[in-house]
Amino acid sequence: MPDYTHAFSGPLVPTQSAEYDEYMTARVKALESLLIEKGVVSVEAVDRIADIYQNEVGPQIGAKVVARAWTDPEFKRRLIENATSACAEMGVGGMQGEDMVVVENTDDTHNVIVCTLCSCYPWPVLGLPPNWYKAAPYRSRVVRDPRSVLADFGTDVGDKEIRVWDSSAELRYWVLPQRPAATEDFTAEELAALVTRDSMIGVGVVPAPAPAKEA
Repeated sequence: MPDYTHAFSGPLVPTQSAEYDEYMTARVKALESLLIEKGVVSVEAVDRIADIYQNEVGPQIGAKVVARAWTDPEFKRRLIENATSACAEMGVGGMQGEDMVVVENTDDTHNVIVCTLCSCYPWPVLGLPPNWYKAAPYRSRVVRDPRSVLADFGTDVGDKEIRVWDSSAELRYWVLPQRPAATEDFTAEELAALVTRDSMIGVGVVPAPAPAKEA
């Protein structure tokens, strides 16, 4: 999906490339050095922020919530009824996640989230929003023509009804994707490893696991 991401991202290099990684690394390092030099932040504060977003928040947190919902029907019921409260049971919550709503994908319905006003997003479960989520093309197109936007991400949901949910500062949506087939014997940890950020935004689906290789 490099062309689509490139259109949303701004930089004049493709985002799925080593050149882009080098560009962003240099840009972040320069900004970090300037802020430290000016006394705006300390080295310790920068390290702590990096640790938080690497280990304490991010889509891996949401993936654990999804895996529990797939394996615990009562938890799934509570998650759909009150996502904020159910997530709090797992120690998940906080800033940008004070009021969350989970919408469930089914055999008949596929859900997608957006923030048409700016970039409201459930940080505690998904981490920071990707660049394309914040960009105007996605925010406008997914409302008008969600099926073509999904196609840009390589996602085909057939003739399912597609529902688009508009997050705001007051209410932040995220998607409970469908559990893929052939995962009946998977542990919660194995299921969580299958869940992607894009599947919880709704622009993707959780892929079926690769078949085990014969010995």
